[in-house]
Amino acid sequence: MISGPSATSTVSAEQLLERFLAGSTRQRRSLLPQLERRALEVRPLLLDGLGGLDATGDDWAAGALIQLLLLDNDNLAAAFLSRYPQGWLEVSSAEGIDYEPLQSALIQQRFEEADRLTSALLRRLAGPAAEQRGYVYFSEVPAISAVDLVSLDRLWICYSLGRFGFSVQARLLRSVGGRWPLLWPKLGWKTGGTWTRYPSGFTWSLQAPEGHMPLINQLRGVRLIDALLCHPALQQRQPS
Repeated sequence: MISGPSATSTVSAEQLLERFLAGSTRQRRSLLPQLERRALEVRPLLLDGLGGLDATGDDWAAGALIQLLLLDNDNLAAAFLSRYPQGWLEVSSAEGIDYEPLQSALIQQRFEEADRLTSALLRRLAGPAAEQRGYVYFSEVPAISAVDLVSLDRLWICYSLGRFGFSVQARLLRSVGGRWPLLWPKLGWKTGGTWTRYPSGFTWSLQAPEGHMPLINQLRGVRLIDALLCHPALQQRQPS
């Protein structure tokens, strides 16, 4: 594994990208800053490099490369958008939902917009009554399409370096033994006993705490997020 800026100069951009793609999660995280430093050399390789990645999974490495590819508004970015007008990640919907606006917001790291879109999509998935009242009841969650809930989760994971998403929140909840009061500070939703103010108090970037997004309103207690994170579709995405 390469380490340190000096080591990157001893390998070509092609070799660096190959090592990133073949590396473990830990190795990829250590190599990503080096890819970013050599973006000028690496970006021309990325469009073809994406062809070897699984667009039906949720590999955050693909999302990171796409975000690097779209770093500049140039011909390379235009070529990507032309090849993948609906977004690179293949997502499905049992409800006929178009996920392109959410995928576009996440690709461009417009996380506050993506969070609002996710909330609106959850209301739509919960049914007309939820859309009309403006929020989801916990009792409406079990009937939400598993296919769509997984699509939402995969989109967040892919374009957040694996840091955000419902399944990430579920994993963090398990890590604190299911104790909600311990989860809120880990997510950055509560500090010193005070709920984080929405939207100004939240961190709408990759520097946010792990699991920080998508947001679930806690003003009505924990039953909604509990129902969501316990949805069978998300539970199946948890390691045994």
